[in-house]
Amino acid sequence: MATKFTKETYLYWYELMLLLRRFEEKAGQMYGMQKIRGFCHLYIGQEAIAAGCMTATQPDDIFITAYRDHALAIAKGVSAKSCMAELYAKATGCSKGKGGSMHMFGVKEKFFGGHGIVGAQIGTGAGLAFAEKYKGTKNVVLCFFGDGAARQGILHEVFNMAMLWKLPVIFVCENNNYAMGTSVERTSNVLDIYKLADAYDMPGDRVDGMNPEAVHEAVERAVKRAKDGGGPTLLEAKTYRYKGHSMSDPAKYRSKEEMEEYKKQDPVETTLEKLKKDFGVSDEEIETINERVKSEVDESVKFADESPLPDDDELYKDVYAEEDYPFIVD
Repeated sequence: MATKFTKETYLYWYELMLLLRRFEEKAGQMYGMQKIRGFCHLYIGQEAIAAGCMTATQPDDIFITAYRDHALAIAKGVSAKSCMAELYAKATGCSKGKGGSMHMFGVKEKFFGGHGIVGAQIGTGAGLAFAEKYKGTKNVVLCFFGDGAARQGILHEVFNMAMLWKLPVIFVCENNNYAMGTSVERTSNVLDIYKLADAYDMPGDRVDGMNPEAVHEAVERAVKRAKDGGGPTLLEAKTYRYKGHSMSDPAKYRSKEEMEEYKKQDPVETTLEKLKKDFGVSDEEIETINERVKSEVDESVKFADESPLPDDDELYKDVYAEEDYPFIVD
């Protein structure tokens, strides 16, 4: 069967999505063992968005997201070790153990959060895009937010400015149907979130967020538009989270039938099936990937377990920037 993407691309997607899935499963396990405290929001089910965005962007393009951030951080290149250590609040974490689950950062990887305030990253993402345009780069910002954040007033102000200034930003709404425990139908008269772009003459589109191919193609188009000076795009990625909003959410507001229907679209499983059926990838090759992923996740736990807690004097550090960073405009 002919396909637009190569075997290597599907192998990359499969391994990345499997790593994100296994990392999040392990994080949930460690939370249950009380090695991880506080809030913890898992990305399980949404991995195709991260995978498709990675192959449609370049390393210098910027990602910024909300508090469901572990998977996007790892996809962007932040190590699983430093992410797990951050979940453990250890000094070796990507935010020095001071950010935790909701505030992961990787400056050199161009991953700028991890933001706990609902919708805050929408404004910050546009600001990062403004900085890139001001500096004359061709870099694009991918700003991720959930369907709940689409109800925040900041979104409308930012959409207006982003279009007015033709900022190189792609707004990716990861619509997993529920803002915490409240469905989109109960919070908005506009159920097609991508249509919010119409008020600002911004290109908007809906994409199958359970399919890395579809995500790649949509993001690729939006990236080209942004790099060509055409400004922002709103993409509504229809997806689903298999776990609750956070580890404290039993998710009793949705039915087992609904869950099973979405699990038929599981991006990890459908990509695995395609690798076997269309590219003849053997069980031995898949097992090698599985073992590599398992080892990476196990090593991240070992690293976090053995890492020290931050020193007390770290409390007073990093309150203000103490050095110049490449994303700050002079």
